[in-house]
Amino acid sequence: MQPVVSPFSRIGSTAAKGLRTLLLSSALLATGVQGLAAQTVGDDDGVASQQLNLPKDVTIFGKSDPNVRKATAIVNGRIITGTDVDQRLALILTANGGKVSDEEKERLRVQVLRNLIDETLQIQEAAANDIKVDKAEIDQSYERVAANFRQSPSQFDQYLRAQGSSSASIKRQIEGELAWSRLLRRNIQPFVNVSEDEVKSVVDRMNAAKGSDEYRIGEIYLSATPENQQQIVANARNIIEQIKQGGSFAAYARQFSEASTAAVGGDLGWVRPAQLPDELAQAAAEMQVGQLAGPIAVPGGVSIIYVMDKRKVLTADPRDALLSLKQLSVSFPAGTTKEQASAKAADFAAQIRTIKGCGQANELGGKIGADVVDNDNVKLRDLPPQLQDILLNLQVGEATPPFGSISDGVRVLVVCGRDEASSAAAPNAEQIMAQLEEERVNKRARIYLRDLRRDAVIDYN
Repeated sequence: MQPVVSPFSRIGSTAAKGLRTLLLSSALLATGVQGLAAQTVGDDDGVASQQLNLPKDVTIFGKSDPNVRKATAIVNGRIITGTDVDQRLALILTANGGKVSDEEKERLRVQVLRNLIDETLQIQEAAANDIKVDKAEIDQSYERVAANFRQSPSQFDQYLRAQGSSSASIKRQIEGELAWSRLLRRNIQPFVNVSEDEVKSVVDRMNAAKGSDEYRIGEIYLSATPENQQQIVANARNIIEQIKQGGSFAAYARQFSEASTAAVGGDLGWVRPAQLPDELAQAAAEMQVGQLAGPIAVPGGVSIIYVMDKRKVLTADPRDALLSLKQLSVSFPAGTTKEQASAKAADFAAQIRTIKGCGQANELGGKIGADVVDNDNVKLRDLPPQLQDILLNLQVGEATPPFGSISDGVRVLVVCGRDEASSAAAPNAEQIMAQLEEERVNKRARIYLRDLRRDAVIDYN
């Protein structure tokens, strides 16, 4: 396991940040369950050969080179073009800052085609069940996406084109997510039952586990069979390597994870080890916040997990405190050198040390030409980890050391007030029941999509 920089705290352009927000939105861009089953023939133990009754000596008649196959397909009559693949791939590349090798791009291209095939199957199955998403509803969702970028829909159209993508690609994802989720609510969710005894059992276990660790986990789940296990493990390792090099965990989870949590960037929420498969629980217990682990073999496939946060069960966490802060910031003129910035930051720090409480912050800000902004009800946990550690130990009236960059300027935070966290309460019965139902719906949804793949007529060009 190697520590990595949190994909959610990477500093990038406003557009890149907006795209990462876009990829995290469950109500806008989820494609539901994604397919990652690269099929192979045979394995080291010969299990597949025995199951399929294959001869030991295989002679290939004709030539099949997957490297020269065009990335297009016709799925039950619906065409997926190379442009469709390129535009969806562009979203992933933009979310990862474009730092993807040519070799990885080709692997991603193949995977994007598989995802588009699954998406098409989901839309077709919904339509076969008289479920249709209105264009007006898709447009409304698209407007909300554009608003995340602080752009109008037409401005967002231009931005997407500049990135090599299009509004049509995102709107297709919106349609797929809405259609699939409605289909699951109609055909699966009504038949999933969770008893009151099961809920009570979870509550009892949580109370018994009070004070033990719980984790906020991100997961990328890839299904596998004995025949393609090695290929899926290799795919998982490629994903891990890309994330370690700065790729967005959420973006990869959105595109590749086959769990329903793909819709929210793989975020499982707060879970205790007892709620996880034994393999994942053991790995999480050995990890620190910001670490990745995997590929981990789990029933039905492999998982990559990312520890986003950690706390104690039903115990007050100091990082849940609400802070009132004043932020003082000084920007650097264009062309400022590193040495000039360091000198200005040192002078700024010397001035800040003279502050005696928030009452003097505005006066000092005016004196040194700093912008002063009030921030109330800021949850300590939501701040960058480096600032959390500092602010935990500051008293009211004290300020952080200066921080920032040449492009963003230098700033400090002054603590004006702190409301300490109260003891955490156990989730209510409705929340627990909803979580258990979601797990069961997710399992049946994977089986549903698997059956759709088996029955599909797919023509590759």
